[in-house]
Amino acid sequence: MEVKARSGKVIAIAAKNQDLSGIADDVIVIPETIDELAAIPSAVAAQLFAYYVALERGTEIDHPRNLAKSVTIE
Repeated sequence: MEVKARSGKVIAIAAKNQDLSGIADDVIVIPETIDELAAIPSAVAAQLFAYYVALERGTEIDHPRNLAKSVTIE
């Protein structure tokens, strides 16, 4: 994996029954569901992860930098 080759940290989002210990450094566990609906809890987990990482970094969450000028923020 290129991420590990460059000394990066791999974080996976997976159901409880999946063993990713050889691939990922950390795993965000989501509820098991049918394959057709798996994207929903995965997307929620990814959004929450991004939100809390931004909070920890002190990033301005409501006014992100480099936002396209065609988008209006009130």
